[in-house]
Amino acid sequence: MEQRISVLTIGADDLTAMRNFYEEKLGWNPVAVNKDIVFYKMNGFLFSIGKRKELATFIGIKPEGSGFRAVTFGYNVPTEREVGELYKQLKAKGVKMLSEPTKPPFGGLFFYFEDIEGNIIEIAYNTFIPLDKNNNAIDHKSINHL
Repeated sequence: MEQRISVLTIGADDLTAMRNFYEEKLGWNPVAVNKDIVFYKMNGFLFSIGKRKELATFIGIKPEGSGFRAVTFGYNVPTEREVGELYKQLKAKGVKMLSEPTKPPFGGLFFYFEDIEGNIIEIAYNTFIPLDKNNNAIDHKSINHL
């Protein structure tokens, strides 16, 4: 099996509200939509949001469960300045912030926010993750010394 991801899907209790969040607050444009799921073209993969109950039925599992899902999504930018700019933009749009821009001891700058169903998203300038000209993650530098 190759080391790659083609589609990342999350389940939503209210697909319409989630679409509004990602499209109105974050400015994303869908590439495919139906009554049960929406797809967004990312940098090399698709991100989709499906109705939680229908997705669980499709997979063959129960849809119950809530709380921290042990998953966060990372959106890396090439400069600390961009982290600050995005923080201000999202906060001005009423996005629920979980932290303010923070400098970790190993360098960089990050903050976390939630979408309307509690999925956690990180905006970060990470000195250990170089980006190419299209802001795609190229690699992860060694962290053995940390």
